[in-house]
Amino acid sequence: MRAAAIDIGTNSVRLLVADVFRHENECKLNTLSRLMVITRLGEGVDGRGSLDREAIARTTAVLRRYREQVESQGAERWEVVATSAAREADNADEFVEAVKAITGREPRLISGEEEARLTFLGATYDLGALRPVGRAVAVVDIGGGSTEIIVGANGTISRCYSLDIGCVRMSERFLASDPPRPGELEDMENHIMSVISPHKEEISAYSAALTVGTAGTVTTLSGIKQGLSSYVGEAIHHSWLTREEVEELYRRLREAPLERRRSLMRLEPERADVIVGGIGVLVVLLREMGWERVLVSEKDILDGLAITAALEGGL
Repeated sequence: MRAAAIDIGTNSVRLLVADVFRHENECKLNTLSRLMVITRLGEGVDGRGSLDREAIARTTAVLRRYREQVESQGAERWEVVATSAAREADNADEFVEAVKAITGREPRLISGEEEARLTFLGATYDLGALRPVGRAVAVVDIGGGSTEIIVGANGTISRCYSLDIGCVRMSERFLASDPPRPGELEDMENHIMSVISPHKEEISAYSAALTVGTAGTVTTLSGIKQGLSSYVGEAIHHSWLTREEVEELYRRLREAPLERRRSLMRLEPERADVIVGGIGVLVVLLREMGWERVLVSEKDILDGLAITAALEGGL
């Protein structure tokens, strides 16, 4: 079954169109299109409490193109969801109506827990031989407004955590200087630690044998590490980042002015102004949890949505 999924996030709007099929009692995806545009829908939401009208206009313009793509590729089932920024905004109803008018579908403002469930499904369905048999997997999804940490084993979620420490939120709240000053970085890292700390012992108790990282922060870091000049999904998906490599990339990018960061980030230069906030979340999480490396996945909530849409459509 051909399914499509649109994820309207705090930082970007993404589309997946894929053929979903069953193979040996498991769902598999054949990706036809995977698109991403940074629209910064959640710009200023942390301080203002509402979505900016220009940000809404940027987002709906992308959605108009995405609807054309979905229809031209003949998706039988498709779904639109919105996450952190839209969940928290005072004018969420206005945004929902704008999206509905363009896509013909009312976007689901999914909870952090539902976001975590879909992300875990998308990030783990194709682990294959990388899946630790009978051991827990921790999936970390660093978004613009929030970070989801999902722990589970054998395809079943044991616990999920939705924490308000996304890359846009941390950058807007703490990193005012260019490049960020040491005091700003220290304040940000201390805040991230204070958010993670209440959950540290419980997460550690699951003794995750594999940590999987999804979303733009980790895929961008993988691209920089590999020296890629354009996005190559086959090179990024299921590549590895060690804690030492993440620490070194954090040092290089936090010390670089914005224009230098843009030149380093050839894959997604539009992410340069929030990448330090995103890496800060990842670095502190790796330090606090004692995780030595992370498996990079380009599969995430979109894949989980596409699988779910196909199953609900009778696959």
